[in-house]
Amino acid sequence: MKHYKIAAIPADGIGPEVIDAGLQALDVLARRDGGFALDVTHFDWGSDRYKKTGALMPDDGTQQLKGFDAIFFGAVGAPDVPDHVTLWGLRLPICQGFDQYANVRPTKILPGISSPLEGVGPGDLDWVIVRENSEGEYSGHGGRAHKGLPEEVGTEVAIFTRVGVTRIMRYAFRLAQSRPRKHLTVVTKSNAQRHGMVMWDEIAAEVSREFPDVTWDKMLVDAMTVRMVKKPRSLDTIVATNLHADILSDLAGALAGSLGVAPTGNIDPERRFPSMFEPIHGSAFDITGKGIANPVATFWTASQMLDHLGEPDAASRLMRAVEKVCADGVLTPDVGGKASTQDVTDAVCEAIRIENA
Repeated sequence: MKHYKIAAIPADGIGPEVIDAGLQALDVLARRDGGFALDVTHFDWGSDRYKKTGALMPDDGTQQLKGFDAIFFGAVGAPDVPDHVTLWGLRLPICQGFDQYANVRPTKILPGISSPLEGVGPGDLDWVIVRENSEGEYSGHGGRAHKGLPEEVGTEVAIFTRVGVTRIMRYAFRLAQSRPRKHLTVVTKSNAQRHGMVMWDEIAAEVSREFPDVTWDKMLVDAMTVRMVKKPRSLDTIVATNLHADILSDLAGALAGSLGVAPTGNIDPERRFPSMFEPIHGSAFDITGKGIANPVATFWTASQMLDHLGEPDAASRLMRAVEKVCADGVLTPDVGGKASTQDVTDAVCEAIRIENA
């Protein structure tokens, strides 16, 4: 039997609720499969720790995580802690410290869940957004001068390197190549950002020559929002910068019915370090403790994690269970249902147990 070491970091808000749901499903799935086991270690890192100690995680946090096969992450953020403190205090140090440069965000309309787009249903919207996750607009380069004075200046510098852009383009083209439609859309803003984004466009064209079987097109990010709403069937695989993909993937989740069904993998494709898997939805303090958080995004995230670990059959079994439960109408309030987090979790676990495949 294979054993995988998983670091669970539930963190803030609904994070503990959905990570618990995900671990319940993973436990049932491992027992059903019989070929692997997950050895889970829990870390109490997050905003509560920050309020007690002044740090969201220990100074040697990434060192503690290095020996794990994957990281299962909940959400970070609290209403009484500034957002930039929580983001730069936990999630980004892990992503950047482990060079998880490919942020992969699949989106599709699941059976039983309605899209706000008229006439669009399952099969009509099936995308994967690849987000450059190591540089771009979130490089952390910049600063402030003359604080509090009328002439105060704040700068935020977007960093684009040939190495960083080339590797994310190659990853996106390779992913597009693996999908049935073999089509990639490169999102840009090179009309206004005439240095880094022009280089982004040029490298996309260079890398495309390595993938002659992949068709590709290019869209300005503002026009891309219109295309996602008006022509969802025209899109398949999408690659964008750190900031642009961050925004577009939230739109994608909403168009698929809810951010509660949107997963994420922060991937180190070279497998030098553990990759981290998290639902997109964030800490959602408005529903924390109410028992109604949608665990579907976490189940889908868990499926991504299993696939990354080399368990594609188990990953597919989990997604089949999720789709069956959604089709059966066991849904949380964010997607029009009345079920609780535990109701959906119990239904998914039972669907895993009884599946004949």
